[in-house]
Amino acid sequence: MVRLLGRSWAQSTRRLSGLRAQRRRERARRGHEQRTPHRALGLGAHEGGPRRRGAGLRSALSGRSVAGQVFVLQVAIVLLLVVSAVVALVLQVQHDSTQEARNRSLAVAETFASAPGTRAALTVSDPTAVLQPQAEAARVASKVDFIVVMNTDGIRYTHPKPDRIGKKFVGNIAPALAGHPLTEEITGTIGPLVQAVVPIKDPDGKVVGLVSAGVTTAHVGGVADRQLPLLLAAAAAALALALGGTALVSRRLLRQTRGLGPYEMTRMYEHHDAVLHAVREGVIIIDGEGRLLLANDEAHRLLDLPEHADGRHVLELGLDAETAELLASGRVATDEVHLVGDRLLAINQRPTDLQGGPSGSVATLRDSTELRALSGRADVARERLKLLYDAGVGIGTSLDVTRTAEELAEVAVPRFADFVTVDLVAAVLSGEEPESVADLRRAASIGIRKDAPLYPVGQEITFVTSSPQARSLTTGQALVEPDLSKAPGWLAQDLERSAQVVDYGIHSLITVPLRVGSLVLGVVNFWRSEKPEPFDVEEVALAEELVARAAVSIDNARRYTREHSMAVTLQRSLLPRSLPEQSALDIAYRYLPAQAGVGGDWFDVLPLSGARVALVVGDVVGHGLHAAATMGRLRTAVHNFSALDLPPDELLSLLDELVGRIDQDESTEDTSATITGATCLYAVYDPTTRQCTVARAGHPVPAVVRPDGSVDFPEVPAGPPLGLGGLPFETADLELAEGSRLVLYTDGLVEDRERDIDVGLELLRGALAGADRSPEDTCRAVLEALLPARQSDDIALIVARTHALGADRVAEWEVRSDPAAVGEVRASVTRQLAEWGLDDMDFTTELILSELVTNAIRYGGDPIHVRVLRDRSLICEVYDSSSTSPHLRYAASTDEGGRGLFLVAQIAERWGTRYTPEGKVIWAEQPLP
Repeated sequence: MVRLLGRSWAQSTRRLSGLRAQRRRERARRGHEQRTPHRALGLGAHEGGPRRRGAGLRSALSGRSVAGQVFVLQVAIVLLLVVSAVVALVLQVQHDSTQEARNRSLAVAETFASAPGTRAALTVSDPTAVLQPQAEAARVASKVDFIVVMNTDGIRYTHPKPDRIGKKFVGNIAPALAGHPLTEEITGTIGPLVQAVVPIKDPDGKVVGLVSAGVTTAHVGGVADRQLPLLLAAAAAALALALGGTALVSRRLLRQTRGLGPYEMTRMYEHHDAVLHAVREGVIIIDGEGRLLLANDEAHRLLDLPEHADGRHVLELGLDAETAELLASGRVATDEVHLVGDRLLAINQRPTDLQGGPSGSVATLRDSTELRALSGRADVARERLKLLYDAGVGIGTSLDVTRTAEELAEVAVPRFADFVTVDLVAAVLSGEEPESVADLRRAASIGIRKDAPLYPVGQEITFVTSSPQARSLTTGQALVEPDLSKAPGWLAQDLERSAQVVDYGIHSLITVPLRVGSLVLGVVNFWRSEKPEPFDVEEVALAEELVARAAVSIDNARRYTREHSMAVTLQRSLLPRSLPEQSALDIAYRYLPAQAGVGGDWFDVLPLSGARVALVVGDVVGHGLHAAATMGRLRTAVHNFSALDLPPDELLSLLDELVGRIDQDESTEDTSATITGATCLYAVYDPTTRQCTVARAGHPVPAVVRPDGSVDFPEVPAGPPLGLGGLPFETADLELAEGSRLVLYTDGLVEDRERDIDVGLELLRGALAGADRSPEDTCRAVLEALLPARQSDDIALIVARTHALGADRVAEWEVRSDPAAVGEVRASVTRQLAEWGLDDMDFTTELILSELVTNAIRYGGDPIHVRVLRDRSLICEVYDSSSTSPHLRYAASTDEGGRGLFLVAQIAERWGTRYTPEGKVIWAEQPLP
């Protein structure tokens, strides 16, 4: 703008001065006041005559007029286009000539090489005599400069100049010897040329000779000579048209300015002068010697110039030194701010002689005092909006109450306050709704320094009634203490600590209650120490907005904490609180709920009859209360089914049917989700045989760590997940040496979003490898190796080290299907109990076995087998081939039988029946003394 104003005003001043001088000269010479418009503009007295046409042409050819400048520009453009076209033509012709030369030389060479007789001529005693006439004839016919036939060593057989025959060929023949044609550009004795070298091959593909053909690029051209005159003729026509058009434009301009005379120029000056003094920017024009030529009214007001300032030097106008120096120097300035009186002036200055104008400079002055004040307020408002935006993005990134409070403090320090503390009701930290706000706990404290004497994080605080925090919590409104040293209510909170805070330099406080509707969660305190000014009303409003946004996030985190705690409580109540006592396995386990929410992973250890132990691990897909409740239902079902002593595959089949029925029952409810996707692995270990029978329903395979430390993932048939139905489950029998470790786990241990399950299994193999590790040490090593940084799924892990029940603790007898054999069994058991030192159990054990063996002989089938185990209890088992199970009943007083099984149930701690592929087993357990 300054450049345009300077140029405009300089040109206007120059034109007006020239017009005034011209008018004075005309008055003196002709004696009248006003010339005709035609002569004032230097035109003829009559329009359209030869003189006018000549003036138009001269004006057009003159570089000073606009038309002349346009003509010069058009000439330059035409010349530029012509030169560009010529250059492009020459380059294109050169390119086309070179390409034509390459194509022609290659075609001639390939044609001659494949011509009949060329290859045969190479085998005669004098190839030159045969090939030289043919090569020359082909050269003339094809209009190339040479055709050379040579052997594989590059010795010429032909050449247009006979003295070159027998000499070494000049060029690259290596590609042709390799069987590939070559075209290259070289500068030879006849000038720049293109030559092609192609191989001559025998029927077997062997190169037996070479043919080269070449042509100079000069002999291929000629296009430029034909097209260049056309370009020059077009350029001449364009120049002629430009000259004619410029003359027409010049005549048009002269004709249109016919009515503009001195009077009209004066009117134009007056209009310019009115506009100059009406603008709200000061305008100053200074000549090359530093004298003031022109200053409008706004410049007079802003600089407080004297009345007769025109013509005086800038340094004599009473301006301050910096402003006067800038205006006198004439240097370029852009929005330089100078203090003139009580105003801040933004000065822009440009010289007027940049394009041949008179020496000097033009400057514009703009009062930026109010603008600076408005800009400052706008910057503050923009910064506050940015603070609110950052608060909306940065607060509430996690569903943790304490972390959300810290994020609020981090956003506000140091952009809004020097220190921020957040005090929450204790119930909020545990996820509960606060019933009162009497007792608070400091959840976050962040400041520009670490040594502020404020209450530390974690301290319980009870605010006195007169404190601003207590009043803010009571009224629900934000309060500001502009001067803490004069705030008796705040000082009464803690006289010693309050004095330390004031001595530390903290002088102003805003306290805002954390509210969500009618629920008060706590209070936020904003402390100021660096700025001497206290918090103002606008800052209180900003603090309220910050706290209002954070309160929603804190309440969301509180609600999540409550729901998460409820789900975790439910989940842990459904998991085993302690492992049952048994001797077959040493067991260690880990259960880690996901950080994002509770899931449906579960495990269990179930003692079975015959000293056997069942291990079960399951996983319900999903998270939340529904997954936890579903897990509890499945665990209860497994408990019930395991009491029936079912094989693993049958138990999983029953569990699959149960899940299917549950899904069908709940599919009619829109709010209920099905539990299809649950997986389960069920394993039964028998310490007497060291056999482990395993079946799985969509669950990861178990791992077995042998006593020597080697790790194996045994092949266990993979059944479908529970609830799908349709496919039977299969079992795998594993023989485990004593001291082996059986490892069961859920997929959260070996698989996550950043790790494939195959990678996880290899990591698990490496963590399990090693001998002489306890189950507890194994669990610790596995979690250290595989636990992710942020756990997205539940993890259940069981490590069971096997024990074997030795032969010295097992007694077995075959029983004849004869009632007399019952006495033999009683005698054998009595002897065995004496060996074990269990003589006190003779009577009860004989009674139990007598009844069980009698029932097997009477109602069962051969063979009959008796086994007695000494474990944590004394276990008596009777096998027979019948699948009929006895039932406990109460015999009437008149019945002769039916009391034996009742007596067994009264004497034994537990008794039951389990089925085998060959029949059934009736068992009873007695506690050891």
